[in-house]
Amino acid sequence: MGKRVLRREPRAHWLLLAVAMVVLLAELCLNGYVTHAGAEDATSPERAPEPAPAAATGAAAVQRAEPGGAVTSRAVPARTIALTFDDGPDPVWTPRILAVLARYHARATFFEVGSRVNRYPELARRVVAGGNEIGSHTFTHLAPGAPAWRMRAELTLTGNAVAAAVGRRPVLLRLPYSSTPSALTAVEYTAWREAAPGYPLVLTDHDTRDWSRPGAEAIARAVRPGIVMLHDSGGDRSQTVAALDRVIPRLQAQGYRFVTVSEALRLPAAPAAGAAERWRGQALRLAQLAAAGLTRFLTAAMVAAVVLGLLRLAVQLVTAAAHVRRARRRHRRPLRDLGPVSVVVPACNEAANIAATVRSMVGGDYPAIEVIVVDDGSTDDTAGIVERLGLPGVHVVRQPNVGKAAALNTGIRHARGDILILVDGDTVFEPDAVGRLVQPLADPRVGAVSGNTKVANRGGLLGRWQHLEYVLGFNLDRRMFEMARCMPTVPGAIGAFRRAAVHDAGGVSRETLAEDTDFTMAVLRAGWLVVYEPRAVAWTEAPATLRQLWRQRYRWCYGTMQAMWKHRRSVLHRGAGGRLGRRGLGYLLLFQVLLPLTAPMIDVYTLYSLLFLPFGKAALVWAVFTVLQAATAAVALRLDGERYGPLWSLPLQQVVYRQLMYLVVIQSTVMAVLGGRLRWHRMVRTGAAAVHAGHPGRAGSA
Repeated sequence: MGKRVLRREPRAHWLLLAVAMVVLLAELCLNGYVTHAGAEDATSPERAPEPAPAAATGAAAVQRAEPGGAVTSRAVPARTIALTFDDGPDPVWTPRILAVLARYHARATFFEVGSRVNRYPELARRVVAGGNEIGSHTFTHLAPGAPAWRMRAELTLTGNAVAAAVGRRPVLLRLPYSSTPSALTAVEYTAWREAAPGYPLVLTDHDTRDWSRPGAEAIARAVRPGIVMLHDSGGDRSQTVAALDRVIPRLQAQGYRFVTVSEALRLPAAPAAGAAERWRGQALRLAQLAAAGLTRFLTAAMVAAVVLGLLRLAVQLVTAAAHVRRARRRHRRPLRDLGPVSVVVPACNEAANIAATVRSMVGGDYPAIEVIVVDDGSTDDTAGIVERLGLPGVHVVRQPNVGKAAALNTGIRHARGDILILVDGDTVFEPDAVGRLVQPLADPRVGAVSGNTKVANRGGLLGRWQHLEYVLGFNLDRRMFEMARCMPTVPGAIGAFRRAAVHDAGGVSRETLAEDTDFTMAVLRAGWLVVYEPRAVAWTEAPATLRQLWRQRYRWCYGTMQAMWKHRRSVLHRGAGGRLGRRGLGYLLLFQVLLPLTAPMIDVYTLYSLLFLPFGKAALVWAVFTVLQAATAAVALRLDGERYGPLWSLPLQQVVYRQLMYLVVIQSTVMAVLGGRLRWHRMVRTGAAAVHAGHPGRAGSA
């Protein structure tokens, strides 16, 4: 309504937000890709039945693909044992195995998973420092059957990870889930030939099957001359450690030596990695660590958001039940004539609704009422329409356009009653609304009363969503705020004020866009009680398009932030001001600012959950939360005397309407941080609220 100093609304942050969300999703996907790596255990996938070609299955344990296509193989010399450990490094078991090897001056080959090397690079360095060697076991413990491009990518990533950790490039390969040459499958053979022909493929002569935990002695008996497969990660490896402590000294006493695969076959040592490879490895490690940290943070944020949401629902339901009991006691008392009531209607270009608004005031059942319409520089015929109505007790005051707050103060100065009702120019009252609205003012402690605003144009999907928001969000919150004695907002659509409270609050301030919130907070800080009267019903015209909704909520949100900042010192006060600060402002800060600001990250995490977590589990969490919301909405609708029909649109509200609301909070926060002043976004009226003048058939509200 008013003219304000303007600052161009920021836009670049939307691009930054989109880029940040894409990067966040990429990081989460990286973590999901990495952490869903497996390791051989009792639930390892069954091996494909089709065997590899005979040239491979009948060869020795170490095989190489020659340029001409032939496969050559080599076996470990006699009285030589090459211990190999898969799936590491592991912070628990790898150091214990290294300690046993060092105790007996034995060396071994560790086929390490690249993602785990990134996670524990110091363990990889300890492996090499002990005279052992590192081979590749893919980056995520890749299962058989993966396409060749993915195998090549994983080997490259593993090479970079090892290079960054130890400065050398691994040259040996063991495929996950592989075993002896005779057990080599066609899938494993094809993957090796197509994706990693330059890597010698290291199978095993003796698979101890220690992943199945057959007992330390059984594992020790499986250790014989040749290449021996063991594991230093993927589960409890205490039996493996115990078996090594038994078998190594026993076989050394018989003249056997324990060496790496490269030593046993006299292969060249792993070459030094280039600087580029090491830098790529470091970048990969940092990205992986950041992804893991982000995932932990968002998991905690998701849990906190769910817990806070459930706690909020519980508090709303408990306080709503208490408020119903209080309201019923109030409603048992007969309606009283509390003296003259002055209704102030600030109006700027409200020709579509103003006639119905004024008629609904003077046509009600309250006996002594005057209506003051303050025309705030309208360019349409708002004032003329009111004047031509010729209704008794209705006065028109014209002024230049100086804003809604100034128009309200003008109307208050012209009002004669000690009870003031402040009404928007598009609001239509029920016939009994004025009488019910002023009844709580019979208590001398009450300085203001909030009425029950209902959405008139609720026919479409957007209207249904706003109707649910008014009932589920606004009205349940008002019941809770009254019980906590910290009501932060009496809506501009329908609110009654004691003139003394208006005086104590210093009138309606022009310092914020949410003048109703700012004014109510000032009334609270002046020591007055603010209550909610659910049976005082007024109909308002809600935005009919997403663009209009955006503008309205942007103004509301930005103005609320201004009011919160203006009254921030109430946190330190005692009495009514302290209740506003510690309860009201704390609630608004948490549920209307901070949680919405984290909502984009939560949505990205939800998408990540659908991609990487069991779908049934993610769907169950969403379904349970939606059912709880629907149940709460049903209670709120019942308390407001509304039908349950709009509940079907509630799940859809979570994927469109909710996102719009949190984007409004983000835009408002950016604007507030930049210190800008927002223009007044006026909504185009269609007269929808006028349809509900004297609306018949409304169920009673509790």
